[in-house]
This record gives sequence, structure tokens and C-alpha cells, in this order.
Amino acid sequence: MTSQAADGPDSVAASRRSKLTPEREQEFFDAVLDQIRECGYDAVTMEGVASTTRCSKSTLYRQWKTKPQFVAAALRSCRQVRFAGIDTGSLAGDLREAARAGGQWAGNDTQLLQALGHAVMQDPELQRALRDALVEPEVAALKEILRRGVERGEVPPDHPALEFVPAQFYGVLRVRPVLDGKYADADFLERFVEAAVLPALGLTQTGSPSTG
Repeated sequence: MTSQAADGPDSVAASRRSKLTPEREQEFFDAVLDQIRECGYDAVTMEGVASTTRCSKSTLYRQWKTKPQFVAAALRSCRQVRFAGIDTGSLAGDLREAARAGGQWAGNDTQLLQALGHAVMQDPELQRALRDALVEPEVAALKEILRRGVERGEVPPDHPALEFVPAQFYGVLRVRPVLDGKYADADFLERFVEAAVLPALGLTQTGSPSTG
């Protein structure tokens, strides 16, 4: 199912976009994302967000004609590159630092990813927004970390494990709540990097290439 028009008066849907301050707009975005985390995507309504933020639902309909459009805009508003700026001088050091950084936001983002799981598979706009906000920036940053490691000669450019490192990070973030009932914190992610990611790249625990 793709985005469909919300049940609102035609006059509301046709009215021009009203002016909101950036702070007020962000208040709406924060409210809808918080409700998604707490209740799941399907349970969230424009009426509920309007009540939480003390505005009329017509205000939300004027700004965003459908719930998927509203949520997509909210997702794009929280776009951050948390792995950006990591550069310790070694690939192993960078991946350990990425693990520590990932542990700081794993709960918040994983909760949102899980709550949107089914909806994003049904709505292309939501899927694009989720990738824009929470996936592609981090994947690009991880690929940059790996590229520098290749340039320094720490890993050969044709190493088969290179393409799977982003999937390893995202996979363990998503699956730990299912397996253990808790989010992947910094300690867990650091141990994961030492035990699984570095060996897969042929690096020892000290970060040097293994000699066989």
C-alpha cells in the first residue's frame, strides 16, 4: 500500500501551506517519532499528535497531507551522521570508535527502526525517508572508514569481508533486542567488533593485519 490522502476536509487539503517556526515544526516531528517508538506506526494518528502538541489537526493536514508524508518529513528532520569525524589513524581503532558511538544511540534508533519495520516495506516514501535519515549516512561513513583502511594498506582492496561490514553493524543492532531482550550498548558492540568484525577483515585484536 502506498501513501493515501488522509481523511480531512477538502478545503484543508487544498489550503496553502502555513508558516511554522522551525522550533514548532520540530516539536511536531519529535512528537510523532516519540509516539511511533512508544506505540508503533499503525497506532499513531494525526489527531493524537495534534493533541500531544496542542494544535489543531487541520494544522498538520495543511503542512503534511498524509500520515506517511508527515512521518517521512519527521524522519528526515532527525538525519545525523554519527560515525562522521571518526579518524583514529587505524582501521581497527576507527571501528572500535564506531562501536562506542553506535552504542550511544542504538536504543533510540533501533526502537524506531523496529516500529517502522512493516510500514516502510509497504510505503516507498517512508522507506526512502528512513534510508535517507538513519541508514545511508551511516553506511557512507562506515565505507569511508573502510576506504581509508584500504588506502593505508591495512586491508587489501579486494578483501571479501569489506562489503559486509555495514551489514554486520546494522544486523547486530537490529537483532540483539530479539535474541537477548536488550539493545546493543557500547560494551556489546565493542566486543562484537573485536570478536567478529576485526577477524573477518584479517585484523588481530591489536589492529594489525594477521600473519596467518
